[in-house]
Amino acid sequence: MKNLLVVIALAMLGAVFGAAPAAQAQDPAAVTPVADVSFTLRTAITGGQMVFIGDAGAIKDEINPELKVPEGAVVAITVINGDGAIHDIAVPEFGAQSDQLVGMGAATTIVFRATKAGHFEYVCTIPGHRAAGMFGALVVGDVEEVVSTAADISKNPAEVGEPVGDRAPAHVTYDLITTELEGKLDDGSTYRYWTFNDTVPGPMLRVRQGDTVTINLKNADDSVNIHSVDFHAVTGPGGGAAVTQVAPGQTKSFTFKALHPGLFVYHCATPMIAHHITNGMYGMILVEPEGGLPPVDREFYIMQGELYTVQRHGSRGYQEFSLEKLLDERPEHLMFNGSMTALTKDHIMQAEVGDEVRFYFGVGGPNLISSLHLIGEVFDRVYDQASFTSPPLTDVQTTLVAPGGATMVEFKVDYPGRYILVDHALSRAEKGLAGFLDVTGDADPTIFHSAEEIDPNSGH
Repeated sequence: MKNLLVVIALAMLGAVFGAAPAAQAQDPAAVTPVADVSFTLRTAITGGQMVFIGDAGAIKDEINPELKVPEGAVVAITVINGDGAIHDIAVPEFGAQSDQLVGMGAATTIVFRATKAGHFEYVCTIPGHRAAGMFGALVVGDVEEVVSTAADISKNPAEVGEPVGDRAPAHVTYDLITTELEGKLDDGSTYRYWTFNDTVPGPMLRVRQGDTVTINLKNADDSVNIHSVDFHAVTGPGGGAAVTQVAPGQTKSFTFKALHPGLFVYHCATPMIAHHITNGMYGMILVEPEGGLPPVDREFYIMQGELYTVQRHGSRGYQEFSLEKLLDERPEHLMFNGSMTALTKDHIMQAEVGDEVRFYFGVGGPNLISSLHLIGEVFDRVYDQASFTSPPLTDVQTTLVAPGGATMVEFKVDYPGRYILVDHALSRAEKGLAGFLDVTGDADPTIFHSAEEIDPNSGH
């Protein structure tokens, strides 16, 4: 009776997926697997991330391995729980969704037919797990690897300009060019960004209090829209926007005196202003006080932004702007430095134990307040609202930064590891808002150690 039930079950699966011939199904000992292609993965936590790891065959020990299958094949993916957390696996494009895996050693299998060629995703759907790294590529059929022609618009956070030092006031000139180009939003998706100097955010400008500053703003010849620039550091009409409404191919200039020290946002101020900002038209200017800022070992330039698209977060391909979502303040994507992968893959920040680190942080927005937090660190000094003439706050866990606002934070890194930069409105991490600071060097067990590292004979 037991063997008969096995045969019936396999026959039902065969009707759905196209299994072994009927002649084989008559003999349970001769039944071949339903799946044409099988993979086994295990879950793990490594390098500060949750991942799938290949457990057998050609993908053994690969992290989030690429799974290649023929078009039309019946595919089985088995997942073994290797870390004890709750997990599952899904391939949304083909409607495959597993039960949840609870406890070490638990296993589950999804079986589906790969009915169309292309690049797709397998993913753990437990909230937070995709953002933590649990996703990979499923390649169906003999599809050519698509080489994206989209530009990398993400800003390298190490590009902070030269410190002014102890020089006298001077006349400083900066050239900005506004561009409109299709750029990488995430692996497999793009967006038509509007930028200053081809990056989001635009360049960090660095001047001294008392400098006379000239801004030359050119709108690229192939732009479609009028653009402008408003500097929050400027005392004058529109922060400069009143005299820099620049048509495609034109250049306009203005000059201002940097009266106030601090860290200030600049952005496009052409109606509809929020549309220009969300598309990437923001940056910052640092006005250092007389004598300059004290030197530190590492400086990083980071800005938070939002994108409002018709397509939901995680969609592949070209993402279209949604005016309705912008007006409702419902962003599909949030990011540091322009893209989903800017600070987690493309430009990971680096430091060494003992380094003094400084973040120049601002919110382009245009709408959401940021609750800036670095997981595993405490900010030694926070220059609230980027005021250099007020005493800094000390020993701060999380600091608020308004849209169009900025802060400067400083801290010493005392212990090696990966530290994750977030907005502590943490559901936003699910939409891409994360960055990594990797710290290398010797570990001091008096600062931090795990239970496994405690020597029971040491008396500690």
